[in-house]
Amino acid sequence: MSISALLSMGRCCCRCCCPRGLWMLSAPCCDDRRMCVCPGPRRIGIPIRSSSLPLFSDAMPAPTQLFFPLIRNCELSRIYGTACYCHHRHLCCSSPYLAQSRLRYAPHPAYATFCRPKESWWQYTQGRRYASTPQKFYLTPPQVNSILKANEYSFKVPEFDGKNVSSVLGFDSNQLPANAPIEDRRSAATCLQTRGMLLGVFDGHAGCACSQAVSERLFYYIAVSLLPHETLLEIENAVESGRALLPILQWHKHPNDYFSKEASKLYFNSLRTYWQELIDLNTGESTDIDVKEALINAFKRLDNDISLEAQVGDPNSFLNYLVLRVAFSGATACVAHVDGVDLHVANTGDSRAMLGVQEEDGSWSAVTLSNDHNAQNERELERLKLEHPKNEAKSVVKQDRLLGLLMPFRAFGDVKFKWSIDLQKRVIESGPDQLNDNEYTKFIPPNYYTPPYLTAEPEVTYHRLRPQDKFLVLATDGLWETMHRQDVVRIVGEYLTGMHHQQPIAVGGYKVTLGQMHGLLTERRAKMSSVFEDQNAATHLIRHAVGNNEFGTVDHERLSKMLSLPEELARMYRDDITIIVVQFNSHVVGAYQNQE
Repeated sequence: MSISALLSMGRCCCRCCCPRGLWMLSAPCCDDRRMCVCPGPRRIGIPIRSSSLPLFSDAMPAPTQLFFPLIRNCELSRIYGTACYCHHRHLCCSSPYLAQSRLRYAPHPAYATFCRPKESWWQYTQGRRYASTPQKFYLTPPQVNSILKANEYSFKVPEFDGKNVSSVLGFDSNQLPANAPIEDRRSAATCLQTRGMLLGVFDGHAGCACSQAVSERLFYYIAVSLLPHETLLEIENAVESGRALLPILQWHKHPNDYFSKEASKLYFNSLRTYWQELIDLNTGESTDIDVKEALINAFKRLDNDISLEAQVGDPNSFLNYLVLRVAFSGATACVAHVDGVDLHVANTGDSRAMLGVQEEDGSWSAVTLSNDHNAQNERELERLKLEHPKNEAKSVVKQDRLLGLLMPFRAFGDVKFKWSIDLQKRVIESGPDQLNDNEYTKFIPPNYYTPPYLTAEPEVTYHRLRPQDKFLVLATDGLWETMHRQDVVRIVGEYLTGMHHQQPIAVGGYKVTLGQMHGLLTERRAKMSSVFEDQNAATHLIRHAVGNNEFGTVDHERLSKMLSLPEELARMYRDDITIIVVQFNSHVVGAYQNQE
């Protein structure tokens, strides 16, 4: 039997700007679907990281050269043997086709150096006989903790920094990658020339270039937008005379949260041009600065600079390619500015900000401080339709995606949805060879008549903090896809207070015997002693997001399997997850209220 007879076409619904195809290998499985971690009727999905529209229909055979990068050194057999474990502890059946067929292939020459198996596929499949007895390759608890805690970061804010009393006690942050490399980014900084803290999460798509650039640059644009006229003049005079600059931000970063040193001069020059324009526009008469307006201007100006830098280019070939990668990829952003009891959240895209409120009876409730900018938001759909001619009403959003391609309706970068067709062609033709050889950059979205279709303008929400407002959760959509907002707030609230309110065990309609229920209760009580083993609230939340079973408790077996998935499969089960948990000082917030 040929490879094309074994392969059938399917599609996942990831948030990346172009839907990714999934070549599916059918494999029979046990009938017990509710405990399986594999999505769909026991299929192994091999993601093809294409950056263009799906080119093949269900009836068309798969091109074999797309299959071979995943079976280099017999890697497919490793995936096939490890991906299909079920929670009830037995191996799913192997496909009879793979065991009985001799696969013949002629790899594309480009893959010749890395897709040659160590032994023939026939010898490998005939020599490998899986036992029918249960096999376990679970990570140990220390190994799980090592993975979960690799990117965690915590910062405690001094109650008094010499100028202000802070309403923020501190924050915890963490990331868990699904893409390789991870496309999410995070940032946190204290404003030194003004008051307040800035915290944000950034979700990239079509690569990590844009999210990396935005995570480095956006806070500087916000800080400059908040500076009074006199301070802007002082900074400009220091640059002109070659004196040391006043520090604007104090960054709080994990060692893995790096800065691009190669582009620092380019980024500084663009920022300087921005504050020079602010100096020219502001005569110094008005001293009141509108935080909402400053956030909106900073978002829009950075996106404009990203676009302009890509159009102008750079004599340095490395920087020229970098600015183009940043512009042609994209990123959403959710940023919080906390100053005393004033909390502003600026959101562009589908990351979220959630406020944790403790009620008088000790229970927790969630207050949403951001709106998703996607097809599930009726106001966003209406906005898009009003910005384009009526004859585009049916094409501007198709299959819940912008022009049928992009899931978020607001984002940085993504110039393919902002530039005219002529401008795109001109930049690509004059750009480096890597850009010309990239099919995604040359691809023009369908029904592309009246750009721009995308904006980076944020929606800003204001909230005045109260003593019952205990914490804020900023997270990319990788968290919200797996957990309900109320569960997120409850888990964080119980972690921070050390009070665990036991919820009735929900069995979801499953038939559970009295003995099984007793076992669940006993297991939950046994786990109570180790519930708060995490020293980081974001890590604790990720543990639940990845390891929760259908009963709402962390299942180490499931957590181990999800963290053991190879890179080729991890993105099929979840997205990158990035979380920042900001804890508020209720005493300081209450004191602000009493003063007024």
